[in-house]
Amino acid sequence: MTSSGPLYLGFDLSTQQLKGLVVDSSLKKVQEAKFDFDADSKAFGIQKGVLVNEAEHEVFAPVALWLQAIDTLLGRLKDDGLDFNRVKGISGSGMQHGSVFWNADAEQLLSQLESDKPLQSQLDGAFAHPYSPNWQDASTQKECEEFDAILGDEHQLAYATGSKAHHRFTGPQILRFQRKYPDKYVKTHKITLVSSWIATIFLGKFAPFDISDVCGMNLWDIKAGKWNEKLLELAAGPSGVDALKKKLGDVPEDGGIHLGTVSKYFVRRHGFSEDCTVVASTGDNPSTILALPLRSNDAIVSLGTSTTFLMSTQEYKPDPATHFFNSPTTPGLYMFMLCYKNGGLAREKVRDAINAKAGVSDKNSWTEFDKHLLSTPPLAQEDASKPAHLGLYFPRPEIIPPLPVGEWHYTYDLKADKLSSAQSVLQSPEQDARIIVESQFLSLRLRSRELVSSPGKGLPPQPRRVYMVGGGSRNKAIAKVAGEVLGGSEGVFKLDVGENACALGAAYKAVWAIERAKGETFEELIGKRWREEEFVEKIADGYNAEIWERYGKVLGPFQDMENGLLEEQKHAGKGEQGLV
Repeated sequence: MTSSGPLYLGFDLSTQQLKGLVVDSSLKKVQEAKFDFDADSKAFGIQKGVLVNEAEHEVFAPVALWLQAIDTLLGRLKDDGLDFNRVKGISGSGMQHGSVFWNADAEQLLSQLESDKPLQSQLDGAFAHPYSPNWQDASTQKECEEFDAILGDEHQLAYATGSKAHHRFTGPQILRFQRKYPDKYVKTHKITLVSSWIATIFLGKFAPFDISDVCGMNLWDIKAGKWNEKLLELAAGPSGVDALKKKLGDVPEDGGIHLGTVSKYFVRRHGFSEDCTVVASTGDNPSTILALPLRSNDAIVSLGTSTTFLMSTQEYKPDPATHFFNSPTTPGLYMFMLCYKNGGLAREKVRDAINAKAGVSDKNSWTEFDKHLLSTPPLAQEDASKPAHLGLYFPRPEIIPPLPVGEWHYTYDLKADKLSSAQSVLQSPEQDARIIVESQFLSLRLRSRELVSSPGKGLPPQPRRVYMVGGGSRNKAIAKVAGEVLGGSEGVFKLDVGENACALGAAYKAVWAIERAKGETFEELIGKRWREEEFVEKIADGYNAEIWERYGKVLGPFQDMENGLLEEQKHAGKGEQGLV
């Protein structure tokens, strides 16, 4: 590394790994390293980064594991030739919702770290509880019911905090923690999220929550910009609201706030510059949208085992089926998120049936699936006079909408405005290829239609661009249908930042925070420097007026189909409420 310009370090602390990624001012990646918790850690007995108490549905990680990871990762970067003295800014990305419970000795221990000793041995005594609940934890059903009820119902909770109550969210987790471990809760001096835990370690003193990540707690009133007193009262229990407020602290509005310079420990042990600035860290999902950068009215569709939809929007219209967070960088923007359990596995089940019928020897081949996906007309209508076909394919229990395992088929007669149950598509499994992909994107369009705006003169509201990530993003046939259903005035694009989107977003956040001019937004600064051609490939045309309008005509029937099934489940004693 012969250059002498400033460098920026982004971390991503996820369930199974800690990653570190270094970029320069031009956003060029300079170095990266990782620490795999299962493969590289010592003496924790973890599997896939966590410990499990199945009897209570608890999933948690030892905090000391992360301390071991930080020291080792920085050592690896140094061994690879990184000059830490050039690093001018640090930020991080942490898996959302997880919490760390520090005791009253923690800040003194952080300030007195000896550079010749590792973090783990010096901070073992800093925690009121040695474990952090993981986002997979499902132990808080009772607490979630209380959170959903405290403001009236789950709709009111979603309006205030951006989400209804979820097992993994920090508020319900704190409520359960103070009930299960009352003594440890009293001894807790400070609670950090995983993101602010990263900043705390590098700062050498407690770091505040990030303005975006705080929205994953079910405690922060997003529109009011402050803690919700009723929710704090519920979570705090006998110790009271004031005690919990002190444990949580204040939340700065500026996502690029300079928290201070890096701890002397890292200057002496690893060679950081004394003027290296620690920037507020954010959650992994907010950090993902910083890796683009994602502009207002753009959407990301992650097609992995599950399906995730992320969008940057100026509209705040929360619903129990969705998540809203403040933008991690830009006041007035929100991050909208949908999470589905059924994604790639559901498509693979149809693919396997098509391959079996066709006698395809390569069971993982998508060739036949893609052929039928593109040859089947939209909604499996041979012509406009025939009924449209709609379906839901859930090999796993779904959360949007909350339905059990099952497969359902319906037809919709546009002229008669009649929705009817059906056994299957006319040609199964071949036409299922089209219907399953359509169903997944129709659900996204249905739930995002109030949030998109017109991307140009004479165009109906839709995303400007649709970015595809994850394993399914390599499939151009799926991308074509995504554009037909969702729109995308500039097209559908494959986004390839490897597996480093969160760390990259954190590094970009550090660049922006340190180098921005007064009033310069993240989107403005990063947008000028980001080399789109390195990461983005246009793979489908996107908006087609005629086909897009055909899909628009079945959004109502699609919603009616979902609500009808939810009503059936409710009467059967299994289900929940429908869409509103």
